[in-house]
Amino acid sequence: MRYWRRVIRYGGNPEHKRHPGDFALAAPLGPRPGKTLGDGVRIFSRAEALRLLREGVKRGLISAHMRRGYPKNLWAVSDQGTALEATLDNEITGTYHGDPMPALDSFAQQILQRWSNQA
Repeated sequence: MRYWRRVIRYGGNPEHKRHPGDFALAAPLGPRPGKTLGDGVRIFSRAEALRLLREGVKRGLISAHMRRGYPKNLWAVSDQGTALEATLDNEITGTYHGDPMPALDSFAQQILQRWSNQA
């Protein structure tokens, strides 16, 4: 897990951002309604998103499904207490994008519990 903490990257996805912050994302060509926004959980910088990814890895919140040596998904919890899910975008560079999980999702509740147990 230490290896992933050092090499993972956060790229972001313009469909999950209303305010691009320092993510250097272009507006989506065809925005899809209903996409969850990272803005709602106050993640406005790439450094903050990467910090959360690395903390999720540190706490062992990684999927068993691998793609070229990277976990397909990683999970974390925002400073406001929202469960977040990151998905591998690029299996060559180890780049992820993430978004908030629905509050009533039973798996989100499991992530919150595991996060607090490992604090």
